[in-house]
Amino acid sequence: MTNYMDLTGKVALITGASSGIGASAAEVFTGLGAKVAIGYHRNREGAEQVAAKTGALALHADVREESAVRALIDEAAAKLGPIDILVNNAGSLVERMKIREITAEKWDDIFRLNLTSAVLCSQAVVPSMIERGSGAIVNVVSIAGRNGGGPGALAYSSAKGALITFTKGLARELAPFGIRVNAVSPGVIDTPFHQVFSTPEMIRNFVAGIPMGRTGAPLECATAIAFLASNAAAYITGETLEVNGGQLML
Repeated sequence: MTNYMDLTGKVALITGASSGIGASAAEVFTGLGAKVAIGYHRNREGAEQVAAKTGALALHADVREESAVRALIDEAAAKLGPIDILVNNAGSLVERMKIREITAEKWDDIFRLNLTSAVLCSQAVVPSMIERGSGAIVNVVSIAGRNGGGPGALAYSSAKGALITFTKGLARELAPFGIRVNAVSPGVIDTPFHQVFSTPEMIRNFVAGIPMGRTGAPLECATAIAFLASNAAAYITGETLEVNGGQLML
């Protein structure tokens, strides 16, 4: 029986993969046979742990900066081969701020991390994908991009909403070249993100609105990412797959 999730021979780059969903994606992708490079910025220790566990190649880069992105793509391709799969997972809420507290500098920084990074990474891998006539890009967005997010998440949710739109536009542009672009939209997932930005009371309130009655696990997002990157999703592009236990149904 054909395994349509098989990624043997594929080269995948996952940004922001030193912990959480990105780290789980690295584990899933290597388990499916892919050669994996993981990008990290500040959490070198976490990236090295992921690399040791999965055999992935850990590469440092600040994906908010174009020159760093170009260097990241070049190094990954030089060591593993041309990128077949790009997972734009780098992102963060950075801090919770009300509208009166947001400065132009903070707004720009959050957008560069959550949106511009995906644009720059996609720009860098697309020429090679077009040349080979195939490729898959998966953007990790957020339920916040659909519903406006929790308290103080205005800038973050706006950036993620824009990333959902970017996913659709890029999918239309690249479909004629055999390149698919999709997104996974996590709900409340048990990752360091919520350990940093959400109180236990906030988590209880979130869970109260989830039909499945629990938070999600990083692995449950990682397998959805792998599905969209694989031939099992060969006729799917421009879609955002909700992974939220029923918290938001579209």
